[in-house]
Amino acid sequence: ENIDQHLQSSQQPQQQQYSRYEIAEAIHKLWTTDSGIQKCFDRSNEFQLEGSADYYFQNVFNFADPNYLCNDLDILKGRIKTTGITETNFLINSLQFKVLDAGGQRSERKKWIHCFEDITAVLFVLAISEYDQNLFEDERVNRMHESIVLFDSLCNSKWFANTPFILFLNKVDIFEKKIAKNPIKNYFPDFTGKGDDVNENIKFFETNFMKMNKTNKPIYVHRTCATDTNSMKFVLSAVTDLIVQQNLKKSGIM
Repeated sequence: ENIDQHLQSSQQPQQQQYSRYEIAEAIHKLWTTDSGIQKCFDRSNEFQLEGSADYYFQNVFNFADPNYLCNDLDILKGRIKTTGITETNFLINSLQFKVLDAGGQRSERKKWIHCFEDITAVLFVLAISEYDQNLFEDERVNRMHESIVLFDSLCNSKWFANTPFILFLNKVDIFEKKIAKNPIKNYFPDFTGKGDDVNENIKFFETNFMKMNKTNKPIYVHRTCATDTNSMKFVLSAVTDLIVQQNLKKSGIM
């Protein structure tokens, strides 16, 4: 209703359609001047809102430009729900890699758990910033609790008995901002560290995941911000080396 009001206030009676700029201006005005919108965003952990929503609202005029071309950050900020299994093949330094990407949602797991026997490594990626959010499928269940349960079932699964795990605690940049306003102790009462110490907060979750490893298999942890391309290059280089070494071991070369 408010968007319609903003548009109608700028609309000439004879006009039949709104221009891109008018729509962008209405969205921008709501985002910057409507206190209700900001209050909703501040409490966005209580409902299902994409984490990059503020980025798109803040850059709405760029997207409305008729000559707009998306950049790398625009793409990295986007998200499409993974359904089924997606296979990607690529070369790094003349070595061929195959990545199988599977959705972590409850409805997706039964589709892929049996497909990964004898793989070289499992890359388990989760948004550590979602410690205060609930599942889309079941709003009674905390997302971090669910991730820990899923990690437990995979790490100790017969399908991955001899498979090393690489754990990515992603979105640490958002996590750092969140804990200042929303302490993790509100959701994980067993946390006894300093609420304002980012490292202690992250270490708490690292420990919770590592506790799930009942087979003492290798687990490598990386703290990441996927939109920081420079840091991700370093992390992925280290991961690539690890996968190559693991593959050589499986082949009996090492």
